[in-house]
Amino acid sequence: MIEPHELADGATADVAPVLEIRGVAKRFDATQALEDVSLALHAGEIHALLGENGAGKSTLIKIITGVHQPDRGEILLAGRPVAIRSAAEAQRLGVAAIYQEPLLFPDLNVAENIFISHQDRGAVVGWREMYDDAERILAELGVALDVRNPARGLTLAAQQSVEIAKAISLNVRILIMDEPTASLSAHEVQELFKLARDLKRQGVAILFVSHRMEEVFEIADKVTVFRDGRLISTRARGEATPQRAIADMVGRAIDLTKVRPSSARQDLVLSVTDLTRQGTFEGVTFDLRRGEVLGFAGLIGAGRTDVGLALFGIEPATSGTILLDGKPVTVRSPRDAMNLGIAYVSEDRRQLGLVLPMAIFANITLPVLRRYLNRLGLVRTSEERRTAEAFRTRLAIRAPSVDLEVAKLSGGNQQKVMLSKWLNTNPSVLILDEPTRGVDVGSKAEVHAIIGQLAEEGIGVIVISSDLPEVLVLSDRVLVMREGRQMAILDRAEANEETVMTAAMGQRLAESVGGRPS
Repeated sequence: MIEPHELADGATADVAPVLEIRGVAKRFDATQALEDVSLALHAGEIHALLGENGAGKSTLIKIITGVHQPDRGEILLAGRPVAIRSAAEAQRLGVAAIYQEPLLFPDLNVAENIFISHQDRGAVVGWREMYDDAERILAELGVALDVRNPARGLTLAAQQSVEIAKAISLNVRILIMDEPTASLSAHEVQELFKLARDLKRQGVAILFVSHRMEEVFEIADKVTVFRDGRLISTRARGEATPQRAIADMVGRAIDLTKVRPSSARQDLVLSVTDLTRQGTFEGVTFDLRRGEVLGFAGLIGAGRTDVGLALFGIEPATSGTILLDGKPVTVRSPRDAMNLGIAYVSEDRRQLGLVLPMAIFANITLPVLRRYLNRLGLVRTSEERRTAEAFRTRLAIRAPSVDLEVAKLSGGNQQKVMLSKWLNTNPSVLILDEPTRGVDVGSKAEVHAIIGQLAEEGIGVIVISSDLPEVLVLSDRVLVMREGRQMAILDRAEANEETVMTAAMGQRLAESVGGRPS
């Protein structure tokens, strides 16, 4: 490993950068993805990179890892100019990357995945040596995994650990971590941060890319912000604040801590009593008013999403009662739910929420396509486009045309298309599962504003989120779950990080478990 130099604040870094980007630019057709970007990474330093979707972060990562070549500018490794023309060349130079979705071969075992990229181990595999080396690397990381077990079935956190072990096996000098925590629980995030800090102490330079501001300011030594393909600022963590970083990212001040004004009305749109799905959750009881935002909080695996899936009929409840506008209803399928005015926006927009190769207009009209058929059974695409144009204006979807493939949109705009898709069903109850996962801070503020607008229009909104500050600023009340059980319902005046986490950890709040609004 590279010998690090100790800094005054306890971080470590070489005097000279291990990797330096000088005046790099990259253009794709009419889009200037990067313009005159200069950045330095030091050994033994965690350097965070922030920016909205489309700011140029991914392009820079692809240039460093050899996927793209810069149009101009240069890259220096340990002070020497290098040309990184391929991923194999980046690997040879000690550059590795791990991503939000680990790239493992599920049917190979852990050791095989760690050494899959090695081309210098000969034609004959030395299995014992490979297993011993894999165990040694994992032991150095403090990770307990059976290296002979297949990668299929590993948790996301364990998969990330295998990816880091793979990087170490290649004598990594620069590790890029691109949204590595997006699908991890809070405990798993801390485990990943422990590994990152261990690598930092060993002299590895880490480029940490994330939308989660609280994580950036927990782990990073420096914070760099991109906007519209340009580097806006680089500050030491002690000089940076989340508010300054957000302002640099979007070009204006955004306050994600401002509590949404309540628009809850007196009349109930949904009443749930003792809702149960055997083996998953039980006894969930709550009311939802028109114009109310009810937040669902709890740790990963608490059962929040399972309740949403039951209300939408994907995984129906086995017992309990549901009243919609005061009338008992049965929800056995998504079709039942849609007919009753219930809509569910999935947490996984890429796999379950959108058809990425299809156009914006086709995604928006898909759940109610029959509405757009003529007498001959043919789709009236002009009507589809008219509907989509109305939502493009209403939700400020940034796209040149509603004919654009959804795959070509940023994460925030994909989220808006998915919202449009379900708002087009005219719901009276809207269930939003992780509505801002994987979107940048500007888009997050826009989604929050949309949720407030929908509540003002009288829709009853359920927000399921692992982002506790988000739950607190959006919700009129917060329902807290733990291991499939409802622990508390907290009014806005009662709900804060301490009371929510107390309930989520299993401490029942006796005064707040009734489940009914006062």
